[in-house]
Amino acid sequence: MRKIYVLDTNVLLHDPLSLYAFDDNEIIIPSVVLEEIDSKKRLADEIGRNARNISRELDAMRTQGPLHAGVPLPGGGLLKVEMNHRRFVKVQELFGEMTNDNRILAVALNYHMEEQESDDPRPVVLVSKDVLVRVKADVLGIVAQDYLSDRIATDTDQYTGYFTMLVHPSVIDEFYSTRSLNIKSLGLKTTLHPNEFVILRDELGTSKSALLKVTSDGQRLEPLHMSNDPVWGITARNAQQRMALELLLSDDIPLVTLTGRAGTGKTLLTLAAGLLKTEDEHRFKKLLIARPVVPMGKDIGYLPGEKDEKLRPWMQPIYDNLEYLFDTKKAGDLDKILMGMGSIQVEALTYIRGRSIPGQFILIDEAQNLSKHEVKTIVSRVGENSKIVLLGDPEQIDHPYLDSQSNGLTYLVERFKEEGISGHVTLEKGERSRLAQLATEKL
Repeated sequence: MRKIYVLDTNVLLHDPLSLYAFDDNEIIIPSVVLEEIDSKKRLADEIGRNARNISRELDAMRTQGPLHAGVPLPGGGLLKVEMNHRRFVKVQELFGEMTNDNRILAVALNYHMEEQESDDPRPVVLVSKDVLVRVKADVLGIVAQDYLSDRIATDTDQYTGYFTMLVHPSVIDEFYSTRSLNIKSLGLKTTLHPNEFVILRDELGTSKSALLKVTSDGQRLEPLHMSNDPVWGITARNAQQRMALELLLSDDIPLVTLTGRAGTGKTLLTLAAGLLKTEDEHRFKKLLIARPVVPMGKDIGYLPGEKDEKLRPWMQPIYDNLEYLFDTKKAGDLDKILMGMGSIQVEALTYIRGRSIPGQFILIDEAQNLSKHEVKTIVSRVGENSKIVLLGDPEQIDHPYLDSQSNGLTYLVERFKEEGISGHVTLEKGERSRLAQLATEKL
């Protein structure tokens, strides 16, 4: 049965192409949504870009007919701009002032009431990324849901970058003797991806095990190439950190993504690998470190000083890790070291658009706060002989329109898991401290 979808403003600002994601159903855009989009179109960030994009999409549709009467969509559906919020007495009685959100609810409620009176009522669904709008809709008896079309994977299906398998001990013995295994010989029911890791454990219960990696062509399993020697004083403390260092130190994998909770060692391991490749091996001419400027909690406003002074509070987590790696004792020592080296550059992602970055080791921290478009912009900046590493915790998102399944980092992981030039690992065990580990588990 065809449905009627009423779209909230945040759906269009999150994904301007959401108009085409509802197949052959009818899409209703309340007129107040156009006003909200108009108020955002002059912004210089991605919200402003999306507002301009959706404005152009709607303007192009006008050539097919008046939007208030409805225009056909490519998927067989119908798009209509609706002013039907005149009867908003029930909404006003429940929620008081007629805010823009309440006007959108009134449109959905009126459609719902009209459909209930028809001989063949169609379901009316309000689509919003605002949790409270969905709660209000439920109070009014309207079906409401989040916008799900852009979610690349569910929580249970997200790619972790490694796979654990119980095998007969003879298989482990064969690997240690030949240093290679054919994937087909394992009889796996699941598909292994290039550069994915496999942990073989003895099905008979002994401590015998092996850690392997899928070759870049996805055909065979091979041993890890990197030893477990310290990297700038940092040694892998668990299997996932060992996997991460294997990817970070490999010159054949220019794109690496690491996810995991706070304290799992993502940033520290990447900085150590970057310093080794830049300062010791001279594989790259510069170590570029960047992160999005997104506050946790209330924004502290404008900061005084030059660009570097303004960025320092936002980049302090990076400097904390560098102080640990350089083992600085006094305040100001790190600044002197960085000034003397000249090969380490710390920047906000605001300045990366339009650049081409060849021959550098690029670290993008807090990438879970990036949208799909922003991730595309960043990765497409990478020039020849560069390596880019994106880090983040999909459970800690400060962006108002992103979640653990729709953020740019998760999107990148899922899109590139089939590619031989990329690798991913989800770090699980916290190594910062026992207290930090308990905090992530219990709070």
